[in-house]
Amino acid sequence: MKLLSKNIRKGFVKLQTESLDDLWYLSYIIDPGDYVKGETFRKIKIGTEEKSSQVKKKVFLKIKVENIEFHKYSNILRISGTVSEGPEDIPLGSHHTFSVEENTTLGLEKESFLSYQVEKLEEAEHQKSPKILICVMDRENAFFAISKKYGYELLSSLDGDVEKKFEKNTSRGNFYDEIINLIHEYDKRYSPESIILASPAFFKEDLYKKISEQHLRKKIVLATCSSVKEDAVSEVLKRSEVQEVLKQDRITKEENLIEALLKEIAMNEKAVYSLKETENAVNAGAVSELLITDNFIQKKRQENKFGKIDFLMRTVDSMKGKIHIISSDFDAGKKLDGLGGIAALLRYKLSY
Repeated sequence: MKLLSKNIRKGFVKLQTESLDDLWYLSYIIDPGDYVKGETFRKIKIGTEEKSSQVKKKVFLKIKVENIEFHKYSNILRISGTVSEGPEDIPLGSHHTFSVEENTTLGLEKESFLSYQVEKLEEAEHQKSPKILICVMDRENAFFAISKKYGYELLSSLDGDVEKKFEKNTSRGNFYDEIINLIHEYDKRYSPESIILASPAFFKEDLYKKISEQHLRKKIVLATCSSVKEDAVSEVLKRSEVQEVLKQDRITKEENLIEALLKEIAMNEKAVYSLKETENAVNAGAVSELLITDNFIQKKRQENKFGKIDFLMRTVDSMKGKIHIISSDFDAGKKLDGLGGIAALLRYKLSY
């Protein structure tokens, strides 16, 4: 993400999106009640009532945000609201939706930025392209994925029998050669700093021996997984042998946070979960780290119940607590969703 100009104290930034990750970041930086402005397309009626038609016209609009939806599989962030500034032929108060994609320029005005939102802006500004390629394989199946800031993206499969939503390839000839060819292709496409090659048993070692290119061999980290299927990528990313590779990656940070939460819950110590218990802890000023999934936030926005969640987040922020938005696409977020989508690590154990 490019920050073209900013004044955090006055609650303003002008930015340009550069990747799908930027849309994910923006979906949790922009809140209902904020103002978004920029060039957008608006359907305009022309002609008489009897012979009217609609055309798309490029206009500059400013809207007061009511709803934010991130559609990562269609690579679009939709920001809906009511028009507060625009050309004379567009009524103030009418509804409009910005469809934000890569290379979109926007102005964002907020009453105030929360600390975690400023951190996300800075993280998005300095983020790197995905640098970790994961290949989970055995002698019959293989899955390829690339790490993302919001989790990971499955790229393709080889020789899988189950219908997938993502790209599917059919193996021909030597299966290991097909895997190596795809590793070459993705290495050129994504230029990963590391390649995690994982399998049950000895299959990864056999494949590694067939790779002759030294620049690829230097990137490869061997790991073990219990099975070869789509969710094996989550398992691999938690393996001790790849922790050093991933220690700066957001995925691992989320896993560590959830593991710390589960540990405290198991010991009945400094942790709470569910909206009611978390709300009580926030009101008591006991929250040191608030954990909340993106699915939970989206659900509350769709139910028009985000106001309470926003208040909790602002309260935690005002008390110098940290706020972590956990991706539900990854294993850590799924565990948190299983606990109600919201939880907290506490400064001290609450007594009831």
